[in-house]
Amino acid sequence: MKTCVVRRASYVVLVVAVACRPSGRQAVRGSSYDPAHEIGPLFSDVQLSGIFPDSKEFVDARPKSAARVIEARYDSARRTPGFVLRAFVEQNFVLPQPAGDGYHTVASQSMVQHINALWPVLTRSADSADARSSLIPLPNSYIVPGGRFREVYYWDSYFTMLGLVQSGRTDLVKNMLDNFAHLIQTIGHIPNGNRTYYLSRSQPPYFAAMVGLYARATDTAQALRYLDAMEQEYAFWMDGADTLAPGHAFRRLVRLSDSVVLNRYWDDSDEPRPESYRPDVEIGQTLPESLRAGFYRNARATAESGWDFSSRWMRNPKDLRTLETIDLIPVDLNSLLYNAERTIAAFAKARHRAGEDSLAARFTRLADVRRQAILAMYDPKEGFFFDRRWRTGELVTDRPSLAAAAPLYFGIATQNQGQHVAARLERDFLKPGGFVTTNFASGQQWDAPNGWPPLAWLTIEGVRRSGRADLADKAATRWLVLLQRTYRETGRMMEKYDVVNANRKAGGGEYPTQDGFGWTNGVALALCAQPAQARTCKN
Repeated sequence: MKTCVVRRASYVVLVVAVACRPSGRQAVRGSSYDPAHEIGPLFSDVQLSGIFPDSKEFVDARPKSAARVIEARYDSARRTPGFVLRAFVEQNFVLPQPAGDGYHTVASQSMVQHINALWPVLTRSADSADARSSLIPLPNSYIVPGGRFREVYYWDSYFTMLGLVQSGRTDLVKNMLDNFAHLIQTIGHIPNGNRTYYLSRSQPPYFAAMVGLYARATDTAQALRYLDAMEQEYAFWMDGADTLAPGHAFRRLVRLSDSVVLNRYWDDSDEPRPESYRPDVEIGQTLPESLRAGFYRNARATAESGWDFSSRWMRNPKDLRTLETIDLIPVDLNSLLYNAERTIAAFAKARHRAGEDSLAARFTRLADVRRQAILAMYDPKEGFFFDRRWRTGELVTDRPSLAAAAPLYFGIATQNQGQHVAARLERDFLKPGGFVTTNFASGQQWDAPNGWPPLAWLTIEGVRRSGRADLADKAATRWLVLLQRTYRETGRMMEKYDVVNANRKAGGGEYPTQDGFGWTNGVALALCAQPAQARTCKN
């Protein structure tokens, strides 16, 4: 293994890879505390012991001493009679508290009033550098989702911003954009979240969509400052495009046999996820050793998708070991990158700097090529968009999901396609509480019977943009009624909801349903601002 050191900004980032590839865009590990690699066997011993039901709690804990000191202390202490692991951890680490812990709902507040009151609770001030924390410091204030999610999350933030705009908090939207631009400029990409254990992956690339949202809420001139960051993030997703041969893949890229380049989800590591260490290892141990790294890579790539986990990514919807995420070309990911290409082209035209006409033309051509490839992911017999297996070229028509709404939301689908997709969404996916993610009840959280705020927004607005305002309003009303009912009964905004049976709490996944909750709040406010939902949101 070869180790390269890349200097970025004012600090050193350690780059670890099988080899230092020509692009120089390798997995990076920040100079902050990396719990999975710096405290020796204590890490796996704690994570596998079960003293923390949620593996994320320990990786968010702050060591009270230098990591190597705690490692040596543990090596000695564990050999003594009567050693208690939990007591050792509590003596040597500051355990984290849930975001928003201690906040109590004001019973007289409406849901909208409650959400506006939550923004300060979920706002984290600018961070100070701390070499003993897994938190990557950000220079400006930002919104966290809530509960176990104590840090910023990439794709969550777009949907949170929808609500911040409605609350008149474009100042906070700007702060968060500045933070993301800072991460792009210093790390090279926006990680899953601002934790060291997330550095090897990103999340659905919504940065260009965020910039577009900010431009519409303020003016384009204020948003032009983010053009360079958009280009740099795009380069991260397109790393290797210049040298990739047809029929091959590299990191987040696939070049099809016809030479068209599309994107997939990926992670630069093939180890168990530190924040989900125990469940990953437990599943990995059921596989032959030769297959474990592949499972870990796919699990991490699925985490990059944000849909962790879903039958969408599994050959056998009941068996998580059959994840094939890195073998799929996701229709929604490529819709996002199409939007990025279009946004970069539009901003290059607007900035009017020397040479940017050619930049705009280049990105317009890239968007046109990608759009045609996405249109080819539509199956006319099914009347729906699907992911594609890049090795064989086949569409994954046996696993339909709300990802099909992305080409509608981003203006890619033709009018005819949009009408057919909307009709199928109404027939197969619209439930009493809104749109269900898939129709597979696999037990995974991104499957039936759950509905999720980001997908509710994309699907509602996607069918609206396809001429089905009636369906959009019907789905929005059902969703908001469910949120209102849950809020009245619990005083909380949840991360996800059971849209099939409103009397049940959403479940599945590796952790309990969280409340807070950033993207739920944002989508609720954005929908409540629509005239058709005014009455629904008054109570």
